[in-house]
Amino acid sequence: MKKKKRGKFLIKGHLFVLGIMPLAFFILIVIYSLHINLYSKKAFLVGLIYIVIAGLINLYIYFINNRMLDSELVKYAQSFGEIQGDIINNMTLPFAIISEDGHMLWSNKEFLNIISSKKAAKRNISNVFADITPRSFPGLNKDVTFQETLGDKVYKVVLKRIPMRSVENVDESDSEEDARLPFDKIAAIDSCVLMTVYDYTDFYVLERKVKDENLIVGLMYIDNYEETFTANDDVTQTLSVAITERRINSFMSNIDAISRKFEKDKYLFVFREKYLEDIKEGNFSIIEEVQETINNSQTACTLSVGIGTGGENFAMRYNQARAAIDLALGRGGNQAVIKNDDSEEFFGGKQVKVERTTRVKARIKAHALKEIIESKERVVVMGHQMGDTDSFGACVGIYKIAKILGRKVYIVLGECSKSVYPIRDSFAGNKYDNDMIIDNEQAINLVDEDTALVVVDVNKADRTQCPELLNQTDSIVVIDHHRQEGNSIDNAILFYIEPYSSSACEMIAEISQYIDNGDKLTIEEANALYAGIMIDTNYFTNKCGVRTFETMAFLKRNGADAVKLRKMFREDLDDYRLKASAIQTTEIYLDGYAIAVSDHKEASDPTVLGAKVANALLEINGVKASFVLTPYNNQIYVSARSIDEVNVGVLMEKLGGGGHLNMAGAQIKGDDIDGAIEKIKDVINKAEEKAKKAESKRNK
Repeated sequence: MKKKKRGKFLIKGHLFVLGIMPLAFFILIVIYSLHINLYSKKAFLVGLIYIVIAGLINLYIYFINNRMLDSELVKYAQSFGEIQGDIINNMTLPFAIISEDGHMLWSNKEFLNIISSKKAAKRNISNVFADITPRSFPGLNKDVTFQETLGDKVYKVVLKRIPMRSVENVDESDSEEDARLPFDKIAAIDSCVLMTVYDYTDFYVLERKVKDENLIVGLMYIDNYEETFTANDDVTQTLSVAITERRINSFMSNIDAISRKFEKDKYLFVFREKYLEDIKEGNFSIIEEVQETINNSQTACTLSVGIGTGGENFAMRYNQARAAIDLALGRGGNQAVIKNDDSEEFFGGKQVKVERTTRVKARIKAHALKEIIESKERVVVMGHQMGDTDSFGACVGIYKIAKILGRKVYIVLGECSKSVYPIRDSFAGNKYDNDMIIDNEQAINLVDEDTALVVVDVNKADRTQCPELLNQTDSIVVIDHHRQEGNSIDNAILFYIEPYSSSACEMIAEISQYIDNGDKLTIEEANALYAGIMIDTNYFTNKCGVRTFETMAFLKRNGADAVKLRKMFREDLDDYRLKASAIQTTEIYLDGYAIAVSDHKEASDPTVLGAKVANALLEINGVKASFVLTPYNNQIYVSARSIDEVNVGVLMEKLGGGGHLNMAGAQIKGDDIDGAIEKIKDVINKAEEKAKKAESKRNK
């Protein structure tokens, strides 16, 4: 049935056929009587009497009975609507109808029983279910599911949007009191959202119980065990080892773990997943506890932890744990990594890994690098995108090593910092091949299975100068001083990652001393390596260890000219003024974080200018860390610096970047300056909140 605006019904379908049957029989009788008239006038006159009687009956049915029929149909529809409404209203499944803007239009009794306030739901359903907002509503005839908690109950909420009737089809005589079905009350709405709520508590409890009983694998390594404990006398060494092991065993006992020490500095442990959240909330306090214990014994050592979760079986979790511990060590140790099938979580890492005083590892890596290069016909070396002095200097160091070993070698260099230009130009001449430096396209045509590809000063595949090269050969070497992250190059056959090192140039200068007889570097090569160390340490003020100065001495013996390099990297007067202008934009956030904007496209090198501004801001009293934002090439470069209180490397990782404890950076795409500043502030807020919680827990 379909209503008209005047309030009447159009009868359709089987009911329409039933209604016209008397008229059809009347017409047949008329035709029959006319046919009889051909044979008998008397029979026709008798039939005419019956025709009149039938006509009167049809008129009665049409004018009188139809009105009664309409009335009875309306009563039947109302009765049916009441029954349908009662069924929906009294069914045990909670059900509600929500408007497009989030208001609860109608709900059954069971739905009202589970919500705390009907008025709050009518104002907006998000007042009851916090995660359900108009933005989260599905499209037409689509479902979306949420898991919500109310009190001690867990519910699965299913939303489905449906179209409603148009306003022009609503009878003007209808009133809200006559509308028994909830849909009649909202007939003027284009669409609404049907909300069905299922009690998921029992299933949730069962799922949690099964999940909590899952076994998780962990690996725990004591960093620098040999250098730490063997440096003491026998009594102190024994006492330090005993205290450390007691702390570790206490930690294992608290999480009900089964642990075994399979080497003197390595532990394997297995525990139930229900303890994982407690460990995470405590920010792996065992790391700091062991460090404090050992420091009290006048030694220097840290702890690294790798935990594997997810995976279909126990063996896969063990492999995840191994990958996690490798990642923790590659990032500098003194931290924990939890690795799942497709993600990683990092904890700790607040301090720089203790520097190794021996060069055993450098000598071993040098020997492995030599074997790889000698097994190939040519060598291609590249750094990161937007190359800097450390990246290019490291490439020059590998160039020298390959030349010593008699191999043809190429440096891949694309767009780079302008500070690289004077170093690069010093290699133009008869001493060096004309094709020493090539671009990405040339490199793609060169690299094959007979090529050794060396990646320096970067370990992220997507940030290398030419990522396509990583898929063209299996002989890949990665040498870097940045902390590893989850998306690092995973198909390299040799990794040499030392986050404690000041620069990639320092690492490669060390390696070069163990290649053959350590042939003497040319002045240009020594200057390139020296410049990389000088810039990355901010003129030898950051991250300089004993081995850094030993390497600088080696480079000085090979002709590195510090005075010449100092002059080479002096600032232009215009850039100095721009730096001062950027410093004037500084905002001190939370009494210790300096945030500034260096939006000067006219600078000779905008990103380098941003880094210089970040370094300069650390000279301000009370500043714990500085963040300088530089809009450049349709993205925002962030230079982050600190002295010792804040690990800016961890903060930049939250923005997709990375780096060291006191020198890091990130690139933010798709945001304006204000949006990028808000992201930085959000990261700072979370770090401060986390630090306060950890401090509060320690005090308890």
